[in-house]
Amino acid sequence: MVKIFIDPGHGGNDPGAVANGLKEKELTLKIAKKIQSLLGEYQNISVKLSRTTDVYLSLSQRADLANKCGADYFISVHINAGGGTGFESYIYNGSVSSATIAYQNVMHQEIMKAISGVKDRGKKRANYAVLRETKMPAILTENLFIDNSSDAGKLKSDAFLDQIAFGHVQGLVKAFGLKKKAASNQKEVYRVQVGAFADRKNAEKLAAELKKKGYPAFITK
Repeated sequence: MVKIFIDPGHGGNDPGAVANGLKEKELTLKIAKKIQSLLGEYQNISVKLSRTTDVYLSLSQRADLANKCGADYFISVHINAGGGTGFESYIYNGSVSSATIAYQNVMHQEIMKAISGVKDRGKKRANYAVLRETKMPAILTENLFIDNSSDAGKLKSDAFLDQIAFGHVQGLVKAFGLKKKAASNQKEVYRVQVGAFADRKNAEKLAAELKKKGYPAFITK
């Protein structure tokens, strides 16, 4: 059983970065829940979130929860700020296992594939508490900049948040060799492609319309 611990950054009286009508704490929770939902399609995996509602947890509390549940991997989901643009990922800048580095390579690559067209700011290392205090391999993802109008426009799209979540899940699938649940354990699903567009904005518009009507919609390149 692979145990994945997902930490939606900030929460409660700590909104995180705020700009362009968006709050980091709300976006990170949405993305984390989408990751959890998608992972439900896979077998032999347990997923826990540090928070499922708008509550405050200290950085040490988040790490402690992951350590106590014996997680195999820790993912802290964040939205960046500071006037830049694009995606970047972090691991601890101290001593880390080879698995930590390998998992970052895979996660970063798959997320960038899923959100193609976004600037790749690279794989980085930092002395973040949730990376330092967790006992298992850990990564922190910074998913675009909330204070960049172009990035914020993407973050306001639920279809784009789906793609961020999908990238995280594909990274986990490759890193841990996850397998889809057997067909006998799932409802029969028929997937129908309803359009192909040269302009991503048109694809996102159609995906949004389908979601309003209750249909799951994902954008693939």
